[in-house]
Amino acid sequence: MAIEMFDLAGGDEALRFSPYCWRTRMALAHKGLDVATVPVRFGEKHKIEFSGQKLVPVIRDGDKTVSDSWAIAEYLDSAYADRPALFPAGSKALTSFVRHWTQTRLSLPLMRVMLMDIYETIDPADRDYFRTSREQRFGKKLEEMMAPEEGRTAFNAELAPAREVLKEAPFLNGDAPAFADYCLFGIFMFARGVSPRARTLLDATDTVYAWRERMLDLHNGLARNAPGKGA
Repeated sequence: MAIEMFDLAGGDEALRFSPYCWRTRMALAHKGLDVATVPVRFGEKHKIEFSGQKLVPVIRDGDKTVSDSWAIAEYLDSAYADRPALFPAGSKALTSFVRHWTQTRLSLPLMRVMLMDIYETIDPADRDYFRTSREQRFGKKLEEMMAPEEGRTAFNAELAPAREVLKEAPFLNGDAPAFADYCLFGIFMFARGVSPRARTLLDATDTVYAWRERMLDLHNGLARNAPGKGA
């Protein structure tokens, strides 16, 4: 029986762009599990009421429900310990660092590049909610947040630690990908899903660019073959 994954969708249900949901999609593929995804738009929180909270990703594995990408990864390593590990021995604390780094240092400059692209990608019925909630969060109009060149420069500067690691190994985890890689990769799939500007985030000579290409090809091209405006 396939695991159900409830996944954030745009106006076009085929567009799945949440960085947190992409962490989970890649984690499930890493484990080689059968998955059935369920699209959830911003205004469709009723679809995940059964989880007792309001955010995706959520998975339902038989009678077990788990929400939050980190908790889902922990669950998968526990429930499917005979399959490739998402947290190889001794890596969990460093993986947590990568998780928090991507959330606190990369998300904001990326928002400055593509915030209006997100607005235009989501279902029109969700746009008032998105605008109001984000303008309350940032204290500015969406249009005032946009500074694509400044955001791109800041985003690339923040990638410096990953750039150095990827000079020494093909993945953040070393010779093979693990959840640390999926945490960073989710950010790039966020951009790829909603923004044509994603094509110019990285220079083709960048070690992060080469890593992103490897990530796109993982699991039979799961990410590369996903619909996206920045594909």
